[in-house]
Amino acid sequence: MIFKRVGDGRPYPDHGLVTAKDWSTVPPRQVRLVDLVTTKRTLNLDNLLAEDSTFYGDLFAHVVQYEGVMYLEDGLHRAVRAALAQRALLHARVLVLDAAEQG
Repeated sequence: MIFKRVGDGRPYPDHGLVTAKDWSTVPPRQVRLVDLVTTKRTLNLDNLLAEDSTFYGDLFAHVVQYEGVMYLEDGLHRAVRAALAQRALLHARVLVLDAAEQG
């Protein structure tokens, strides 16, 4: 199994981070693919196969941790590429929305 679960939509509240610049304040770290729940059910093959898919965006996937679950908000193509390369980890910016984790 590649992901913990395939989801459809974002079950967490709006966090206000939209652009790559907004997300740049969130430090990247490694996350395990098997710990991620996707927020998209489909993947555009053009994004997966494009050599320059991150040229205009963030180099890191975007993950939102909410109520103990890690949701892959952006970067599904990066995660699938990592899985195809038999890598268990993905570099991602992880935004923690859990009240207990935020202190």
